[in-house]
Amino acid sequence: MKRLIQNSILLVLAIALTTGILWARGKSHDELCTGVQVEVINADSTTFVTPKGILNDLESQGVKIVGKRMGDIDATDIETLLRQSPYLESADIVKCQDGRVLIRVSQLVPVLRVFDGGESYYVNRAGKRMMASTNYHCDVPVVQGHFTKKYPVTRIMPLVDFVENDSLLRSLVTMYCVRDTNNIIVVPNISGHVVNIGNAQGFEGKFAKLKLFYNKVMPQRGWNAFDTISVKWDHQVVATRRIKAVQQTVEEDPEDDEQFPGLETVTVGTPADAKHADEPARDESKPEEPKATPPADEKKKKQQ
Repeated sequence: MKRLIQNSILLVLAIALTTGILWARGKSHDELCTGVQVEVINADSTTFVTPKGILNDLESQGVKIVGKRMGDIDATDIETLLRQSPYLESADIVKCQDGRVLIRVSQLVPVLRVFDGGESYYVNRAGKRMMASTNYHCDVPVVQGHFTKKYPVTRIMPLVDFVENDSLLRSLVTMYCVRDTNNIIVVPNISGHVVNIGNAQGFEGKFAKLKLFYNKVMPQRGWNAFDTISVKWDHQVVATRRIKAVQQTVEEDPEDDEQFPGLETVTVGTPADAKHADEPARDESKPEEPKATPPADEKKKKQQ
């Protein structure tokens, strides 16, 4: 009997609780929105998204929130609309019990600035674009080139991240020029030459070869001796001399990816030397010894 009474009490409490929840929901559903609060969750010294700007943007697109029934406010539609903004990475809507609507947004975080002809825009890590403006500047790596859906800017981000995480390379590189998928040009702050990285693969080994070339070759040859240093070829560094025009003798498909290069040899020369890449290096400082010529009678014996 006691157990039956306890179960009856619990049932009554459950019904009362459910009724209260439904009543509260119905009441909040019919309440009018009394205000909107906007929070920029990643605001800092480089903030370019403001609460007032978010509200003005919604108003310009015909979105009315204040004074509207809470049940008629479609939070999902507003979130989708805000996320389409080039200035935002995320947006979330919360309907509060006190009649307010809370909008939490995260502004776009640029990781690269791209110059494409007469246009300039910032991109975040996902590749979302935001047109550059004179009202905002962010100190991020600079890339010059044209990117498409087939070859998005995100393809070179691992390479740029590698440079940014290396203190020596970060101080060396000033910008990147992407001519095509197989010719990424690094512009160093050392005037007089550029570095052809090739494609965006195997960059760890390519930069290792470049460091070796800078340490071993450039101090001897001079920092103005070459106009282009290419580390795109397997097992070698190919440097084009500044004082001499050299014909390009190596043909490549811009869409082909090259193999991961090694550090077996470092060859200094022109692109014409690339066809001899598999031959062992020869010491040019020593003249070749003349080959011995067999006597005439030895030749006769061999012929017989």
